[in-house]
Amino acid sequence: MSTQDRLIEATRALLWERGYVGTSPKAILERAGAGQGSMYHHFSGKPDLALAAIRRTAEELRAALEDVLGSPGTPYERVEAYLRRERDVLRGCPVGRLTMDPDVIASDELRAPVDEMLVWLRGRLAAVVEEGRVQGQFAASLDSGETAATILATAQGGYVLARASGSPAAFDAAVRGLLALLSPGGAPRGGRS
Repeated sequence: MSTQDRLIEATRALLWERGYVGTSPKAILERAGAGQGSMYHHFSGKPDLALAAIRRTAEELRAALEDVLGSPGTPYERVEAYLRRERDVLRGCPVGRLTMDPDVIASDELRAPVDEMLVWLRGRLAAVVEEGRVQGQFAASLDSGETAATILATAQGGYVLARASGSPAAFDAAVRGLLALLSPGGAPRGGRS
């Protein structure tokens, strides 16, 4: 891995763990195993490096979610797979957590890839919900866009509840509740994998 990639990967990890303010250039260099000055050789500064890290995180998350939402199965099964996919619930979403970082939100440039990712995900979920609505799997009265926003809010809010309680149980309960509301034939199956 190149020094530039090590810097980006270190920044990604630190942003998820500590947020923007808690991610110092010194911590980035230590985590990356890079020497003094290497950050400024590849990037104009911490904001430029953070932007590269946020973009990479968003791109990887988008690809992973597309794999789930674009997989075979009914629309309900794909929504269920999105909500139950393997994740570290207590760490939260690596993109969603950035919305709670005042320095990221205050910067139009740093906020843009976060917003773009969430807008894409709402749109992708809306397309799956609309497919299910047209097929009669979801209620015809559902608004696909509003339902997609609810699905995304349930996942993001579930992270908050789990982190507050120190247990993934609250996340799992939120997912089960939403799936029960969306289920074409009654209660959803099983727990989070």
